[in-house]
Amino acid sequence: MSAVLFVPESYLSTEVASTPTSFEQRPLRIGLVAGEVSGDTLGAGLIRELRKRHPNAVFEGIAGPQMVAEGCTALFEMDELSVMGLVEVLGRLPRILRIRKQIIRHFLDNPPDVFVGIDAPDFNIDTELKLRQAGIATLHYVSPSVWAWRQNRIHKIKRATDMVLAFLPFEKAFYDRFDAPCRFIGHTLADKMPLVPDTQGARERLGLKPDGHYLALLPGSRHAEVTLLSPVYLAACQQLKVRHPELEFVVPLVNPKRRAEFLAIKEQVAPQLEVIMIEGQGREVMTAANIVLLASGTATLEAMLAKKPMVVGYKFKPFSYWLANKIVHTAYASLPNLLADHMLVPELIQHECTPDNIADEVSKLINFDTSELLSEFSRLHKQIRCNADEQAALAVLSLIPSAQASAQ
Repeated sequence: MSAVLFVPESYLSTEVASTPTSFEQRPLRIGLVAGEVSGDTLGAGLIRELRKRHPNAVFEGIAGPQMVAEGCTALFEMDELSVMGLVEVLGRLPRILRIRKQIIRHFLDNPPDVFVGIDAPDFNIDTELKLRQAGIATLHYVSPSVWAWRQNRIHKIKRATDMVLAFLPFEKAFYDRFDAPCRFIGHTLADKMPLVPDTQGARERLGLKPDGHYLALLPGSRHAEVTLLSPVYLAACQQLKVRHPELEFVVPLVNPKRRAEFLAIKEQVAPQLEVIMIEGQGREVMTAANIVLLASGTATLEAMLAKKPMVVGYKFKPFSYWLANKIVHTAYASLPNLLADHMLVPELIQHECTPDNIADEVSKLINFDTSELLSEFSRLHKQIRCNADEQAALAVLSLIPSAQASAQ
């Protein structure tokens, strides 16, 4: 069923249109567009913080269930934009472009005090550009990985937004190089995860032994990652079991499909190896583990925040690796190393991602003192633990001159 653009009656009121009102006499109006579940979570947190300062504020746009629960009017359902895969995107592209055109038209006809695009840069940056050209303040919440690839996008982002909100300090440093307005607000994961992990509590919740020695394996959430990484990870585990007989292996898998793929690979590579499989709960598994072996991505940040020594092992298909080398401009693959700006945790990428190398690196973490590493993890955690929801709300209000006093 197609979503229908809903225009509140207040926009059609001739009295409101003809009678000037001060900021104090009318509610704050904020446009929001979120395109996926993570953006819905960020949007809901932002709305909650803004309502603390402006209880009567009006929120509308493209929203998921969490944002709707906080009182955002969904002009379109977020699922309209949540499309994965090239073929699927191409099939839905005409509909997505129509939605963007209607959203732009709606906010041009009914200008909000500020428009906030939450992630979804391919949709939101163009929307922000059109609205900002019309004099509407715009903010982009969550910096695209412009510092890593397609760096020329910074120029369009600079034209499209009055401010970008960055989770990580090195992202702001990149924007500063181009004199592009950016505000570091910290990372929401750092706010959610405790400074001291509850390892024993996590083990109890997962049914693991309180005194066990556990290596968590996280071979990724996508089909390509599981099929490329699982054989290498499992072969490494076979070596590790010989070197460290006390070691046990725990694997969280995001859904039944990934579980079936992993099991089929295990039957071929390591049929005798005992592995504890958990449905989902990747963060809980990392918290319960002693060491983590994982693919690159946000999971590396979660492992750092859980204060777990880790080995990053990642492989691409050959063409993807060739392409990544051409377009990605970053010294490190994992977020802990990017945050520290040096090789804090081992990264075994492509040809270096072998069972022997993985087993060697995990063994080092078992055999040697990791207290300095964990101390650095704690320092980095505190650096990005800034109450991001509140900081995002203050940034939004800073773009509304009449609301700035309330933002203090």
